[in-house]
Parts: sequence; structure tokens; C-alpha cells
Amino acid sequence: MRIGLIFAILRPFRSARICVRSRGTTLRLVDAITFINTMELEAVKLWATMGAIAVGAIAPAIAIGWIGSKSADAIGRNPEAAPKIQTAMILALAFAEAIAIYALVVALIIKFV
Repeated sequence: MRIGLIFAILRPFRSARICVRSRGTTLRLVDAITFINTMELEAVKLWATMGAIAVGAIAPAIAIGWIGSKSADAIGRNPEAAPKIQTAMILALAFAEAIAIYALVVALIIKFV
């Protein structure tokens, strides 16, 4: 079907009424262009969803690793301050994880709205 649609748009045609034949159906040029634009919109939505999920998963993962590494270094240098460092670390990890959840919500909104 896609090859037929592409061929129909690229070839010179005499009548705008008949341009695409696929499995016994004849579509008008307007229908063919609307179908292509609809597919492009769906493709853009899928790419945007993929980008939101990718950034929303990779960035918090890097942040959580960095927070854990720095807090382990800080506790190793000053073991007496471990409770304060651990509290701040857990709070920062929760904020970083919330960013991933927000990215999931944004991706679902992009996908289904």
C-alpha cells in the first residue's frame, strides 16, 4: 500500500479523482494525502514518545548513580555524618526518581492524546 501511495504522489496524473488502487479499492488524491499525513503524525508521536521515555529513563539513572557515588564517597570520608548524608541522599534519589515518573506521564500523554 505504501509503494502505491508513494507512486501515486510521484507520478503525473490526469485526474485528481482516481490516483491510488490498492486491493480493488480506488482512493481519491485527497484521501491518499490525508492517509500519508496521518501516518506522519503517528510516526512523529511515536518518535516523541520514544524520546521522552529515553531521556526520562537515562537521565535519572545517571543522576541516581552519581548521587549514590558521591554520598558513598562523603560517608567514606566522614563516617560520623552518615545519618545526615544518608537522609539527603534518599531525598535526592526520590526527586530523581520522580523525574522518571514525570517523563513516563509525559510520554503517555504524547502517545494517547
